[in-house]
Amino acid sequence: MKNDIEQPWVEAGFTLFANDGPAGLKVDTIARKVGISRSSFYHHFADLDVFQEKMLTYHTLRSQRAIEKLKRCTSIDPDLLLAIVEEKEYVLFNRQLRVNRHIPAYKAAFEKAITLESKAIIGAWAQLLSLEQAPEVAENIYRITADIFFHRLTAENINYSWLQVFLKEIIIFISEIKTKSLPDSNSA
Repeated sequence: MKNDIEQPWVEAGFTLFANDGPAGLKVDTIARKVGISRSSFYHHFADLDVFQEKMLTYHTLRSQRAIEKLKRCTSIDPDLLLAIVEEKEYVLFNRQLRVNRHIPAYKAAFEKAITLESKAIIGAWAQLLSLEQAPEVAENIYRITADIFFHRLTAENINYSWLQVFLKEIIIFISEIKTKSLPDSNSA
């Protein structure tokens, strides 16, 4: 941030976006959350577009913090799952970026974050799926899993128990794919 005076605005916007997506980014709503007048918003930010750019810059900083946590994870369960719970607001923000990916800036921010996250945990993820010899397959599964994850995720269910159930479902699904062969289409 250029100065510390902008930070509360950006953090409030980050929280509102994480919970409500772009619909939560209304100047009046942000001003109420910060507890400062609406006119003060325009003193710091020319318009909502400038504000969103600063919010996405803040997201990049939050991404770096989250990536550092992920790099310290030696296991998916419990390490990664607990990190997700700790970074709940960041994860919900990413969910909103994913849901609103039709907006180019949101899509770019999401893709950057998910790529960095994937690189940080791919070793543990590949090990969990017994795909150490096929990290590219593990990464593809991670991206598909992330899409499903963000589709199902809500502010209410982002907790350790729900994450464990979700992870078990993914593990069972991948295991079934690996152990069951598909019928040969030429044999019919």
